[in-house]
Amino acid sequence: MEKRIPVVVIKELKDTKVILQALKDYGINTAEITFRTACAEEAIRLACKEFPDMEIGAGTVINAEQCRAALAAGAKFIVSPGLSAAVAAVCKEAGVPYYPGCVTPTEIMAALDLGITTVKFFPANVYGGLKALKALAAPFPQVKFIPTGGVNTENIDEFLAFEKVAAVGGSFFVEEALKR
Repeated sequence: MEKRIPVVVIKELKDTKVILQALKDYGINTAEITFRTACAEEAIRLACKEFPDMEIGAGTVINAEQCRAALAAGAKFIVSPGLSAAVAAVCKEAGVPYYPGCVTPTEIMAALDLGITTVKFFPANVYGGLKALKALAAPFPQVKFIPTGGVNTENIDEFLAFEKVAAVGGSFFVEEALKR
């Protein structure tokens, strides 16, 4: 897994190539295309076709139907803002990584019960940031985190320095890549 996971919102299908090429040029080969827009499924399909060497995933997946659509479009990983047992089941059956949003011990324990050991910590800034991650890591040494929400160019190195952080996610990667 790449350490940087851009959260990509594609509002118009034509923006897919521009954004993904900017990310590649910026040195990032992963993109989490969110299911927040009407063209998300098409954008994932296009991204997988045009950028086969990139790891394209689907984000903001909140139910099994969206998960199946994302996987059919070619998504190589699934991210949710919360934990969905139904999404976890679809991903497990497909053999695709699932990174659910988990910010409490109870949610982390539920993820562990489903066989998930890497979770999204979202929104990281609202739920205590790195200090909270360090506190949660103590009783869950087998868990890795992907903090998203409030991670930015000013604090990314601090997050990445913590050994329990598998990667960081954020839309700021897209903004930085498009500036270049």
